[in-house]
Amino acid sequence: MGNAIRALVAFVPTDCCQSYVVKDLWEMPTDKMVDLSGKQLRRFPAHVCSFQELVKLYLSDNHLNSLPPELGQLQNLQILALDFNNFKALPQVVCTLKQLCILYLGNNKLCDLPSELSLLQNLRTLWVEANCLTQLPDVVCELRLLKTLHAGSNALRLLPGQLQRLRELRTIWLSGNLLTDFPAVLLHMPFLEVIDVDRNSIRYFPSLAHLSSLKLVIYDHNPCRNAPKVAKGVRRVGRWAEETPEPDPRKARRYALTQEESQDGEAPALPSLLLPPNS
Repeated sequence: MGNAIRALVAFVPTDCCQSYVVKDLWEMPTDKMVDLSGKQLRRFPAHVCSFQELVKLYLSDNHLNSLPPELGQLQNLQILALDFNNFKALPQVVCTLKQLCILYLGNNKLCDLPSELSLLQNLRTLWVEANCLTQLPDVVCELRLLKTLHAGSNALRLLPGQLQRLRELRTIWLSGNLLTDFPAVLLHMPFLEVIDVDRNSIRYFPSLAHLSSLKLVIYDHNPCRNAPKVAKGVRRVGRWAEETPEPDPRKARRYALTQEESQDGEAPALPSLLLPPNS
């Protein structure tokens, strides 16, 4: 039945289709969440902005390239998912949502982030993977509570030294970039727990043994001639390391989303999918 409905909607004009998929959204959801992911939306349904108590808004996998100023009415919003859309620039209105804790921007066409992003001082999770970033925007280094940063699948060649200001940062995903050297700034961030530099062009790894909080380093698919040295108990994924399954990024993403949306404020344990058997 679901496939039949989707096939029918495919023949309906865009505006009618949009009305069809949002027609039941005229009242504030009791769970304070709206999920419009994968609805083929080309414009944001503005009446959703009247749900001023909304906490979670998922707009993933649509055709959006702008958002209305009225979105700024959602001042209780904590989670906003804009990934898999057509944004070439982050709409300024997003930077007015000061309660945001989790922001998903992956798989768009972003070349930079606005300086106003620094207003989101409650942000703890930022996903900007699979965009057009050639450098990590400096504004990211001003998000003092940031715990998780996913900047994989861009065109990054280095990281700014200011990144070490993010003393709450625990997980950084940098797979699929253009790094030729291991980012020196990470050597000065002993609070990091997970470092992923898979699928880059790093030829040599310095010792990471002094990173006292490190639990996992993923360095596979690099033309390196050595494995990074790590402290006892740290898991490694890559050549010359212990036999470990290659993490599935999709599973890792689902795990991160589940953990970071949980009520408990404790740092999550490492997911079993990232650990070797019998660990």
